[in-house]
Amino acid sequence: MSNKLSSSSDDLLPERKRKRPNAVNSIDDGIEANECIEFYMVSSKDEVDSPSSFKFVPVDLNAFFEEDGRIHGYQDLKITVWISSISFRAYADISFKSKLNRGKGITDLKSAFQSILADNLVEEKDDFLQTFSTECDYVKSVVSEAEVLPKNTANGCTGNSSYMKEEPADVEVFRVKGTEVGHLYCRLVPLVLLLIDGSNPIDITDPSWEIYITVQKGQQDSSMKLLGFAAVYRFHKYPDSMRLRLGQILILPPYQRKGYGCTLLKVINNVAISDDIYDLTIEEPVKSLQHVRTCIDVQRLLAFEPIHEALGPIISQLRNGDLSKKSKAHRCGPPANIVEDVRKNLKINKRQFLQCWEVLIYVSLGAVKKHIENWKTVISNRVRADVIGKESEGAGKRLIDIPTQFDQRMSFAMFKSNGGESDMLMKDENQGNIEEELRKLVDERITEIKAVAKKLSVKNKAK
Repeated sequence: MSNKLSSSSDDLLPERKRKRPNAVNSIDDGIEANECIEFYMVSSKDEVDSPSSFKFVPVDLNAFFEEDGRIHGYQDLKITVWISSISFRAYADISFKSKLNRGKGITDLKSAFQSILADNLVEEKDDFLQTFSTECDYVKSVVSEAEVLPKNTANGCTGNSSYMKEEPADVEVFRVKGTEVGHLYCRLVPLVLLLIDGSNPIDITDPSWEIYITVQKGQQDSSMKLLGFAAVYRFHKYPDSMRLRLGQILILPPYQRKGYGCTLLKVINNVAISDDIYDLTIEEPVKSLQHVRTCIDVQRLLAFEPIHEALGPIISQLRNGDLSKKSKAHRCGPPANIVEDVRKNLKINKRQFLQCWEVLIYVSLGAVKKHIENWKTVISNRVRADVIGKESEGAGKRLIDIPTQFDQRMSFAMFKSNGGESDMLMKDENQGNIEEELRKLVDERITEIKAVAKKLSVKNKAK
């Protein structure tokens, strides 16, 4: 970590000739960290300072600087941070024109970067460049003590295997357990803080944590590079089973959108099945992760023979009926026995399976407009029931907005009436706003389902 101070031309003028600073300019508003700091991930010393280096954008740097998220006391501040994808060591190059305390102090940049990069931070640039030689085998040393995991398995499927895809031969997934989890995770924590929104480091002293790493082997030599990782927690399920919870998953920025995250998730699914885990859950998945997860699970379900038998009656109803004319809401949930079969064989938890079930209906239904309209009605009924309640389509529960000084979106009241005059009191003009919000939720869900179906269609055409 280095500081570069550029001389100001005013410093060369006699004291009496220097301009008195403007009172307005003397107020230090600071600068947002996101505006003056750039991050790069590099795999060799030649990439440092190179215009072709891979630049990535952290989720939120401001949280690491002062209470207001700004850096104070520097003029023309520019910071470049280089992170090695070989050893995960980091170096911060800091330059500025001048330092001046104008009422809000001078931000301690060294302390701020140590809070992000911890022991990975290297003070001198030459020392950082040396790590590409001295620690070039870091990933290899990690996997030498780890367990290699199988990639291409049946994944619990018993039917048409054409839905499943072969994984790349040069990529391996390893499981790290025990004391080695802490050593490895300490190197990865800065990437967790920078790239996973709202994340907190895991408790490395808890032996129930496991780290799964995706590694690519060099084609010309024995080198290995880490492409991504996942932190998975194994916990007890009463009375005599275990569950897996995926707490964190990250593919390094240069390797994203290349299918490596998909490979990692599939291997974790394999582990859940081979270890006879009760089910697999994911802690607060972001939309992009949920999309990939659903694509994988729908593929597995399409290759699971009992699914097609369970779908048959549902598809028949949607093709032969007109749900828009029915007074009672029609739902097309899966039979209870298939929910349990999926959990036992594929380790997909019930909540995730219900998400996949709506996709399965859509991809099995065909493109006839009438059939799709029936399907949209089913989705609308399900969303309405989730948000308002299963009795919402009748004269039962209703929502109305209420005036508030707080967040208007979080302020509402729910009433349940038995009909008659009390019903009329609920038919407030705000009911139209509730209906509009419900329509938006339905449209969002339909868009999500169609995106998964489109992805599956593209994959199948590519085979």
